[in-house]
Amino acid sequence: MMNSIPSDMSRRHFMSHLAGASAMTIPALTFGHSLRTHAAELKKNHKSAILLWMSGGPSTMDIWDLKPGAPTGGPFRTIRTKGDVEICEHMPLTANVMDKLSIIRSMSTREADHMRGRYYMHTGYVPNPNIEHPSYGAVLSHELIDQRANLEIPPFVSVGGGSVGPGFLGMAWAPFVVSSNGQVRNLDMGIEDKRLMQRMAALDMIEKNFISQNRGSASEDHMKILKKTLNLMTSEQMEAFKVTKEPKEVQDRYGNDGFGRGCLMARRLVEAGVPFVEVDLGGWDNHANIFTTLGTGMNPKLGILDRSMSALVEDLETRGLLQDTAIIWMGEFSRTPRINGTTGRDHWARSWSVVVGGAGMKGGIAVGKTSADGTAVETEPYTSQDVMASVCKALGISLETTFTSKSGRPMKIANGGKVIKELFA
Repeated sequence: MMNSIPSDMSRRHFMSHLAGASAMTIPALTFGHSLRTHAAELKKNHKSAILLWMSGGPSTMDIWDLKPGAPTGGPFRTIRTKGDVEICEHMPLTANVMDKLSIIRSMSTREADHMRGRYYMHTGYVPNPNIEHPSYGAVLSHELIDQRANLEIPPFVSVGGGSVGPGFLGMAWAPFVVSSNGQVRNLDMGIEDKRLMQRMAALDMIEKNFISQNRGSASEDHMKILKKTLNLMTSEQMEAFKVTKEPKEVQDRYGNDGFGRGCLMARRLVEAGVPFVEVDLGGWDNHANIFTTLGTGMNPKLGILDRSMSALVEDLETRGLLQDTAIIWMGEFSRTPRINGTTGRDHWARSWSVVVGGAGMKGGIAVGKTSADGTAVETEPYTSQDVMASVCKALGISLETTFTSKSGRPMKIANGGKVIKELFA
């Protein structure tokens, strides 16, 4: 049985996270750092990644690699885009930004179970009962944190979902889970600031007295963690979570739903210096009525995706952030080319698509090709490791980077995946 991996950060985990974070290059633990004060510095070498995670396994054959006219093709038509690709007719807004995104159409993986596929696509490794592999969010934030000396927000933020944990890298790199409405678990004390500061002052006095009795380094570390927690609670960087601070037209453009607010929050967090943000959009496990759910029913799934994803790309581009921000769109697998008896598609990992863009990766192209009925990859197949190796290259992270597991086993970043050369000039 696979080891239990914490998918989010409880209060205890959060405190552990801060304990690890205290060992980073963050300077004095003073209160009230100003984001504006450090804005220029935060934008230096400001490489980031945003993962748009599609829980449930979306049918990429109905979104990015349609087969019109084939018995397996379904009813959706293709539309032209600003790039050299065609996509689903229910993605018209995204079609206008496809010159910034590329489709990897020759993904071929082996994990068609939700939990195993989720683990594999988040880590590049198949589940192993003897080891907990770190998620890409943990790995990339670990590699990019040195560029964010004044970042007070945890470096790996997961919006609307729990992601996959930090594995052997430790809780300092766990996802910091927030809801899409900007509520941050464990940090809202529910009391007035004046009363909070009175409580902290009293606790500070008690701890200083305790430390003066030579109680060892643990008590001093606890005090540092406490101060860092308060530092985060009072930091102006926490404003990055408050999407309601955006003009109404911006909020409307992203969409007033969980995914829309999550994408807007991702842009704000990247702008504040957070190196890795994951935003979850669930509801893709479409074993029945898939075409109604995706495109023709009330509040269709593709409409939600189209509005928010296109707004994110446009906004990053307008603000000059896209050149340093990698976007990855993917789920745990895709769905069968065969349409089942309940007008749905089942699990399928043999031939499917992932979308990437930003951070210097080419836009507007399709990498690889599937057969006319979508059942097989006809060109070089790519994997989770290859996608992440390419993202690492885009972010300037060396593919020679090696981690050491708790058992002493060396493990190359992205599990030794190869760069998808078509994505680079």
